[in-house]
Amino acid sequence: MEPLATNAALVIIDMQQGMNDPNLGRRNNPDAERHIQQLLNAWRQSQRPVIHVRHISRTPGSVFWPGQSGCEFQQALAPLKHEHVVEKNVPDAFAATGLERWLHMRSIKQLVIAGVITNNSVESTARSGGNLGFDVIVAGDACYTFDQTDLSGRLWPAEDVHALSLSNLAMDYARVVDTAELLADGD
Repeated sequence: MEPLATNAALVIIDMQQGMNDPNLGRRNNPDAERHIQQLLNAWRQSQRPVIHVRHISRTPGSVFWPGQSGCEFQQALAPLKHEHVVEKNVPDAFAATGLERWLHMRSIKQLVIAGVITNNSVESTARSGGNLGFDVIVAGDACYTFDQTDLSGRLWPAEDVHALSLSNLAMDYARVVDTAELLADGD
């Protein structure tokens, strides 16, 4: 992998307390938070921009409904005062948030995406970023998802949902790499 841009932005998606709700079901990749923390530490050390995306739901009963603890960032991954926070109401962090403009104003062309849910907000944001012309990299081992039932009632394990989502992104929208590779090329 070629070296990361000196202003490559780390985009951490929806790492909120609500993601720990047991009602969301069984998840994959128990090491995701550790990998996200490694990326966050590296970005802070190199003084690259960090963007924290928070989902604020419009659906009553959601773990991300305003005013609930589920909306709060997970403490270990909480933004520092100078780090940019984007609030979104749909899976795509570019939709009606001003994120694209914020990046363009700072001449940021490369994004490294981590967070949740792989096949929802991560995939939606990475697709939009790629379509908008950004150089998008998804840290595949710094994301996770949950078991999912398809329209025919078949239950798909989170590992399969995650793998297919990353494969979809790798076709046209983003490069998918592991955290170790990003950290090795980050300097």
